[in-house]
Amino acid sequence: MRYDEFIKTVTEHGGPTDRTDAQEVTRVVLADLGQRLTGDEAQDLAAQLPEELKGAVTEHVNADPTTDDVDEFLRRVAEHLGSGTDPEQARPQVQAVLGTLASTVSAGEVGDLRSQLPAGFAPLFD
Repeated sequence: MRYDEFIKTVTEHGGPTDRTDAQEVTRVVLADLGQRLTGDEAQDLAAQLPEELKGAVTEHVNADPTTDDVDEFLRRVAEHLGSGTDPEQARPQVQAVLGTLASTVSAGEVGDLRSQLPAGFAPLFD
């Protein structure tokens, strides 16, 4: 999938309707997700994404991975989105990005990705 199609799909899945906002939400969610992944999973995921999104997923690859639960993940995304976003406002935006991700990368990669996340993340991929 091309970058512009990915961003369009994020908006169609309930993400921001403004393209610039959708791009920012996508970048923030993927960067925070990448920080949560261990081993080579961030690179494996990035390999299946458009070139413009690879850096977001892998930017924290050499840092210690976070081990947050879904609530802490949503708080972190909300904080990174700024402008008074709270975790509940971030939830549908995260769902839009992760739902797009689930429909974009291979089923095997989605399985690998989800195996590294607590069960509470599962609804975010729908």
